[in-house]
Amino acid sequence: MPNLGQNACELDDFFISYHKFIVLKIKEHMNSNKLTTLAKLTESVGPTQREGKKIFLSYGSYDFLHIGHIRHLRQARALGDLLVVALAPDCKLTSCMLPVPIEMRAEAMIHLDFVDFVCTDAEDLRVALTQLQPTGYAAMDDNGGQPCNEDEQALCDEMGIPLVKTGGIHFDSTVVINQSLASFSDEAREYLDLFKSRFSLDDVNHTLDAMSGLKVAVIGDTIIDEYCYCSPLGASSKDPILALRYQSSDIFAGGIVAVANHVANFATEVDMYTVLGDHSSYESFVRGKLNPRVKPTFMVQKNSPTVLKRRYVEGYTQNKLFEIYFMEDIGLDADTDAQFRQLLEKELPNYDIVIVADFGHGAISSATREVLTDHSPFLALNAQANSGNRGFHTVTKYKRADYVSIAEHEVRLEMRDMRGSVRKMIDTLAPKLSCSNFVVTRGKRGSLIRGKNEQHIEVPAFARKIIDRVGAGDAFLSVTAMAARLDTAPELLCFIGNIVGALAVEILGNQKSIDKAGVKSYAATLLG
Repeated sequence: MPNLGQNACELDDFFISYHKFIVLKIKEHMNSNKLTTLAKLTESVGPTQREGKKIFLSYGSYDFLHIGHIRHLRQARALGDLLVVALAPDCKLTSCMLPVPIEMRAEAMIHLDFVDFVCTDAEDLRVALTQLQPTGYAAMDDNGGQPCNEDEQALCDEMGIPLVKTGGIHFDSTVVINQSLASFSDEAREYLDLFKSRFSLDDVNHTLDAMSGLKVAVIGDTIIDEYCYCSPLGASSKDPILALRYQSSDIFAGGIVAVANHVANFATEVDMYTVLGDHSSYESFVRGKLNPRVKPTFMVQKNSPTVLKRRYVEGYTQNKLFEIYFMEDIGLDADTDAQFRQLLEKELPNYDIVIVADFGHGAISSATREVLTDHSPFLALNAQANSGNRGFHTVTKYKRADYVSIAEHEVRLEMRDMRGSVRKMIDTLAPKLSCSNFVVTRGKRGSLIRGKNEQHIEVPAFARKIIDRVGAGDAFLSVTAMAARLDTAPELLCFIGNIVGALAVEILGNQKSIDKAGVKSYAATLLG
């Protein structure tokens, strides 16, 4: 097996190969009676529960099983008569540079004699608790880096299931691996040393936890992102064009739907206001992709499809070749737009924060912008420049915002200045919008914020690998907007935002959303 000093790409190749091997061999050489599903387990343990035996559940990633895990599980087994371990799915392991496939994690777990059953189909902790209804839930005292999307204690209290904490040792394999493999620049490392003299991991975690108390409205365009994977065949024999062979495709819920899902992993109450087309609406698809915490309100644009962006992608490298927009950006008809405004006028004052991701595709009219600026108690804003609106859609279409997060190219477009000082530009823009915190995201150069005191602070990027930049700015906005609402220190706000951005660029499209556990784990890596 490769050691941790080898190149991360080589390790990725190794894990892919070993993953395939384990899928084929796992049932051949392991006790398959231990490996089960929640549904089958519920059936089989029902009689056991009726006999009065105690069944305890543990849920987590158990990525790179270590002594802390073993002590925790041994103590958990001693609490009752049966111990069930539900493993978090691979898609939840957003914070580790070398995530271990679930088949490998299951193999390690099954070999522990004090683990009675292992389930690999638990989407999250809530699902596992709901289906199994255990006697109790066993949690590591330091939470063990387990990727729960919800606070364990609050969830167990809600469901009436006792939570018992075991006294494990503090050891996080994700932190150790990430610290060993992370290839941060000298500048970033020097910055982290300075940051740790001003802020602690507790400061980060406290900010993230405080977001759960916010009531949030998110408003903007729904965008369906379709990725068509192809392999190049070469130049056409008749025309000077590139010929491609179609391989497969994925569809992701993007735009404001992605924003809503990011927010819902931090805030408890999230309402989404958006626009769908009256044909090719994708409404069922969108509803199916929404976090259960999100309550959607859909307005319908007549004679239009829901906005779809089809990207053709080289299948091996994931490089994008070209894209096609399917949309009619004429906006809502007058009557529907008036209904939308009336609804917003009534509802907006009830929220702690209103997050607007205006992609300029017709969901938000100029009259609606007036309502947003006049009735939002705290307005967080991004007005995005993209291929469908470039040059016609800028942030100063809004007359006010409490928090703004836009990319550097959007600032330069707004100011019609390709090479000038970004600091001077936001010194001009922030007062125009009466904006307390104005952030410019700068890709590999990190982010720059102008805070309430008019000082500028730069925070470097923390990205480890870049798979896809689509949606990274939306993820940054989603989390930092809530931090701004909590009056978080500007530097801490950008630090959290850059972690979110680093995690987002490792995800293809909007395949999954950023969650609190992933951000906390990566913050621990950086500040450990």
